[in-house]
Amino acid sequence: MPKEVIERLYSKTDSEEKYKHIGALLDQGLGSCILANACCGEIVEQALLHFDGQRYRLLEWCVMPNHVHVLLETMKDWPLGNIVHSWKSYTAKAINKTLGREGVLWQADYFDRYIRNDAHLQAVRNYIHNNPVKAGLCSLPEQWRYGSAGWERGHPARKSDNENE
Repeated sequence: MPKEVIERLYSKTDSEEKYKHIGALLDQGLGSCILANACCGEIVEQALLHFDGQRYRLLEWCVMPNHVHVLLETMKDWPLGNIVHSWKSYTAKAINKTLGREGVLWQADYFDRYIRNDAHLQAVRNYIHNNPVKAGLCSLPEQWRYGSAGWERGHPARKSDNENE
C-alpha cells in the first residue's frame, strides 16, 4: 500500500473498523500487485504449503494480487511470528530473484487475530474463500488459482498439478 495510507492507518487504534478499512483498500488493488504475476503467486503458495503439517496446519489461504490471507493452527515450538518471518524472507528473496529486482517486498508488520469460537472460525473461512470474488477477480471462490477453495473443491489446475508428482 502507499506509504501515506499505511501511516494514516497505523495512527488509528486497533479496531474492527481499521481492519475492514484495510481490507477494502487492498481489494481496490492499491499498491504493488506483484502477486498477480503467476510465478510470484506460485512462489507464495508453495511457501505456505511447504511446512504444512510440520510447523503449522494450514486451514485456509488465499494469495491475492497485493496481499495474502492465511488461517492456520501453529504447532508447538513454532510461534506465529517465526512462521510469518520465514514465509516473508523466503518469498521475498525468491520473488526478487525471479523478477530480477531488489528491495523490500513485504510490509514489515502483519495483521493477526485469534479465533474466538466456531462461528468466528467459519466467518474467517468464508472471508478468505470469498475474498477474490469480493475483489472482482473471479465469479466463484474455487476459480481463484492460489487459494484453498480450489484445493478443497478439486480445482482442475490442482488435479493436474498433483498428477505430475
